[in-house]
Amino acid sequence: MAVTAQMVKELREKTGAGMMDCKKALTETNGDLDKAIDFLREKGIASAAKKADRIAAEGTTYVSVEGNEAVILEVNSETDFVAKNEGFQVLVKELAAHLLANKPASVEEAHTSEITAGTTVESHINAAIAKIGEKLSLRRYEIKTKSDNDAFGAYLHMGGRIGVLTVLEGTTDESAAKDVAMHIAALNPKYVSRDQVSAEEVAHEKEVLTQQALNEGKPANIVEKMVEGRLSKYFEDVCVLDQSFVKNPDQKVRQFVESKGATLREFVRYEVGEGIEKREDNFAEEVMNQVNKK
Repeated sequence: MAVTAQMVKELREKTGAGMMDCKKALTETNGDLDKAIDFLREKGIASAAKKADRIAAEGTTYVSVEGNEAVILEVNSETDFVAKNEGFQVLVKELAAHLLANKPASVEEAHTSEITAGTTVESHINAAIAKIGEKLSLRRYEIKTKSDNDAFGAYLHMGGRIGVLTVLEGTTDESAAKDVAMHIAALNPKYVSRDQVSAEEVAHEKEVLTQQALNEGKPANIVEKMVEGRLSKYFEDVCVLDQSFVKNPDQKVRQFVESKGATLREFVRYEVGEGIEKREDNFAEEVMNQVNKK
């Protein structure tokens, strides 16, 4: 029996499983919807789908470097406890290796790519969900490349709570690149340098700073100078090269990088769960609810 898009859609709505998993289930069961649901349940995929509405805001970041290529990724779980699980850590490393080897263009493309023969990344993650018992998700990743004359700096803070990948051009000094990555982990800048800050953002910041100065009752003739001074402080907050180096506060990051004969081309900083709305649970209350159900 030919499997139609409508059949796949219906099975997805009933189970929440991925499109490729639903198509495979229907193919294996000759289009029988009930048997396809059982097929997904037996594979642990339907049970994984039931967890799809849970919030996975814990997890880990990870950086993998292979020669002149590197990947930084974030994989989420529901609890920090599971993030330390050996099976979860293995999954993260498997995903990193797959992303580096295949370089999918997006998370969506990554999910449908085959991590092993006949098994998609989505199915592989669902199998881990069935085994571990929590919602898990590949949230984001970036792949970077360099030349033989450049250096990657990889740094994981608090076991992966924060992950940073830097690319230093003009040096092969990986320790220097890692030092910059550690600085970025600590101070969380948004940009490499001032020229990356958009004109709109600068104009907005000037407007805010001007109003602040006027509200403080400063004379109009000195407001402009005050704004310029405060704008420089703003750039120090958001641009890594303008910041005082954490390992030597008497030196700017720009000076440290230049002392290595290098330039900081780019960086990626991931912090687990940033931007995800976390559920506020009362743990003690949750435990009591579970006890009262028994």
